Amino acid sequence: MSVPECKEIPVLQYLRSAPASWWMGARVREKNESERDICVNKAICKILAVCALVGSSPAFSQVKMTHDQILFYTSEWKGDRFPDGRPKLPDSLLKRALDMTIEDLWEYLREHGYRNQFETGWQALHIEKPFAGRALTAQYMPTRPDMARAIIAEGKAEGRVSGNNSWPINELQIGDVYVADGFGKIIEGTLIGSNLGNAVAAHTHTGFVFDGGIRDQEENREIPDFNGFYRGYDPSAWADMELTAINAPIRIGRAIVLPGDLVLAKPEGVLFIPAILAEDAINSAEFTALTDSYNFELNQQGKNGAEFEGGWTPKKYDAFEAWIDAHPGKLKMPRSEFAALLVKAKQRKE
Repeated sequence: MSVPECKEIPVLQYLRSAPASWWMGARVREKNESERDICVNKAICKILAVCALVGSSPAFSQVKMTHDQILFYTSEWKGDRFPDGRPKLPDSLLKRALDMTIEDLWEYLREHGYRNQFETGWQALHIEKPFAGRALTAQYMPTRPDMARAIIAEGKAEGRVSGNNSWPINELQIGDVYVADGFGKIIEGTLIGSNLGNAVAAHTHTGFVFDGGIRDQEENREIPDFNGFYRGYDPSAWADMELTAINAPIRIGRAIVLPGDLVLAKPEGVLFIPAILAEDAINSAEFTALTDSYNFELNQQGKNGAEFEGGWTPKKYDAFEAWIDAHPGKLKMPRSEFAALLVKAKQRKE
């Protein structure tokens, strides 16, 4: 790159007055004042040219969160990550979550200070079919012309095509759940129709959770391996909305969602489990479910006395452990984890 001609600026007067030892040691001392002025002018012009180039383009994407931005919000996660930075929970954990009740998982989260992770009041493509996956988040807002122009320009620079309600779909991976804050808009807030529904299904084999609407409900119900929770159906097309963020923290009703959270959608509602707590929450919920199963069996056999809701003692926990030994197929967590939880449970009763 050629250096443009530069007029002398006031700072040169200060630089020219500096001792020769500031410049290049003995070599500069050999230069005369005129040569030193030329060096200074060229150096400053190069700096100004580089600054102009850097300032002419954005430092990073304004819509899609960068890898470092996602790491900022999910810094406590120490496991695997997707290339975009989202925590990558193992598939086995997603499958185990499906067998857990909302209550058992919710209770664990509440005990650890996470009080804003559940939302209810949904319609669904298949309300009777629960699903689980990793959250990829998107945020939408009402359209504002200047903001829309900036977002369109960014999409063009990044080579994105179609309406920006399709941009998050291109980021989805198998096992993801597309979670979108559509600010509860249903009429003209239909984030997908059947074309985008098929695209979400192809990218995730899972589904979506929208605080907003959908259209083409009947056709979306026919898509295999696909489910979704949303606020309502309307035949109108998406309008007067803009995508403002991909993989940012978002609010879904009264719940907070971070990219990579474990999303568990069941008929009762949707629970967003922080990735950092997912494994421990599921282990705890499984332990609770096993104690319930054992207690239900005792109640059905009339062997629980009047302690229908438990009456747990160290002796009863010993009998529970023997029951697990007799039914090893019921245990999904590692035996070492079960043993640790059993010790804690006994200690609470001693």
